[in-house]
Amino acid sequence: MSGRLQRIESGAGFVIPDEGGEDVFVRARDLGTAVDGDLVAVRIEDRGRRGPRGTIVEVLDRAHRRVVGVFRGERGHGWLAATRPKLGIDVFIPARDRGEAESGDLALVEVTDWGEEGPGPAGRVERVLGPSEDPGVEVLAIQVGYGIRDAFPEAVEAAAAALAARGIRPADLKGREDCRSDRVLTIDPVDARDHDDAISIARLAGGGARIGIHIADVSHYVREGDRLDAEARERGTSVYLVDRVLPMLPHALSSDVCSLVPGEDRLTLAAFLTVDRGGTLCGTRFARAVIRSAHRLSYEEAQEALDGERTPATERDPGLRGDLRALLEASRSFRQRRRARGSLDFDLPESRIVLDEEGAPVDVRRRERLDSHRLIEDLMIAANEAAANWAIEKGVPVLYRIHEEPNPEKLDALRLLAVEFGLSFPQRKPRPRDFQRLLDAVKGRVEEPVISVQVLRSLAKARYETDNEGHFGLASPAYLHFTSPIRRYPDLVVHRQMARWLAEPRSARDIDREWLSATARHASAREENAARAERDSVELKKVEFMGRRVGDHFEGTISATARFGFFVRLDAYDIEGLVHVSRLAGDRYVHDRAKHALRGRRTRKSYRLGDPVEVQVARVDRGARRIDFDLV
Repeated sequence: MSGRLQRIESGAGFVIPDEGGEDVFVRARDLGTAVDGDLVAVRIEDRGRRGPRGTIVEVLDRAHRRVVGVFRGERGHGWLAATRPKLGIDVFIPARDRGEAESGDLALVEVTDWGEEGPGPAGRVERVLGPSEDPGVEVLAIQVGYGIRDAFPEAVEAAAAALAARGIRPADLKGREDCRSDRVLTIDPVDARDHDDAISIARLAGGGARIGIHIADVSHYVREGDRLDAEARERGTSVYLVDRVLPMLPHALSSDVCSLVPGEDRLTLAAFLTVDRGGTLCGTRFARAVIRSAHRLSYEEAQEALDGERTPATERDPGLRGDLRALLEASRSFRQRRRARGSLDFDLPESRIVLDEEGAPVDVRRRERLDSHRLIEDLMIAANEAAANWAIEKGVPVLYRIHEEPNPEKLDALRLLAVEFGLSFPQRKPRPRDFQRLLDAVKGRVEEPVISVQVLRSLAKARYETDNEGHFGLASPAYLHFTSPIRRYPDLVVHRQMARWLAEPRSARDIDREWLSATARHASAREENAARAERDSVELKKVEFMGRRVGDHFEGTISATARFGFFVRLDAYDIEGLVHVSRLAGDRYVHDRAKHALRGRRTRKSYRLGDPVEVQVARVDRGARRIDFDLV
């Protein structure tokens, strides 16, 4: 059988079958030359109580042709310890292939021989990125290591510049709804460079309202099959690393003609949602439109206006605060109805890394989740669901965003953890509302982060698919991505289908289904790759930040346990480190897997998941991305 290899911390791995079925466990010594992500053929050796175990007999397709790591020179030749992606391999570099690399440099290496008939992988240095201790170079290494391009080909840049220079012509307005007199506004992060969604509200007789959700009409500029389209499809998504943005489209589009900036005419694809006086959705309509945004607000500015504070925007436009409050009321109604059907609402901490001019981290702050954040989130989810329902009702092929039911084995771990904390969780086929009840039960308690993370780990990963299979996490019968065509290719596909349908309904059904299916797989893979790179860049800066805090004391909570120790998440920062079992003095500690605890054999002292502890930063290893704590 064949499948994708996923390595685990111990060095062993699991093969995820292409055709479904049980994952196959492969011991480290049975991996051969396969590394994480490779498509492999595996032979089943036995079927034990915990599932099948196998041996990899062939690598069918290599996931990584190039790797990034730290080069170490030795008598002419050298070695590269692959760190991006982290594959757990060292690549031998012959003297003739080391180029300009010096010991300590981060380098990009092409693997020319994986060692099927030799002692191990070998390769050649393709690009020297710079000294490994340089903060900017380390993030560049993550970008290059994950195969994420920064610069666009000249022809693509030229095509985007030509469209931006052309601007909006009278012919572009034909057939569009004129919304330029509406009070349309954008709410984005304070440092946002592109603004691809805008909102408005109009009161209706009887107490209802019509909410306008305007999305930049990227499909008007990026036509199927042109150079811009080919580049956007290949990239699949914009990537947001800790110190840089790598856009899916050139800035001439994403930050200029497609960005819904104030005071400029902009083309949109709009979802108009009609709600009654109780906030119930009672009508949906889509249209091509032209707008002129009246306000560009940051989340903080919007929150100040909602809180009744005087702001420059509300001073200029007294009606703005009323619109924001009406939009917030509608968004809360949408959220309440989602929660009533069982939609999950995670409130996990999210970090914002503050960097100095050199790119070094000076602080790690938690992002505050404001009502203004929730307002935009609720309205965008409503628009995405409305677009999915439109596609189903009209029979238009699109890319759905599906989220499957959880893996039963992962649910067992969650049940055991819930029992440990005196909580209940269904034994059979839990529904989304069961997960939400569990999250609500620990709200504000010390174990809330631990339970929330375990709930998240038990869920499947969302992906793109051509068939609607619903969205488990949102408890939604149909969902897709419609609201960010500037930064996500699947949204652009949906926009094109809707534009075709608005022009000539039958033309929207005439699409190459094989191309659509291939696009779904490619977009899902690019999204996962971007997510890994983004997480890697954030973890890099967290480790770098803690490198300056060696010797400092912090309060924290035990967030995970293992036979080699336990992990502690700091209360002050969303940062995790390890207390190794060898650092626990006075006894020999063994791991009680069922109880998620380490227990002393003689003293019976235990360290359990969720316990509060005080730790001292003992050691930081930037290369291994590891923070070691000592108990105080």
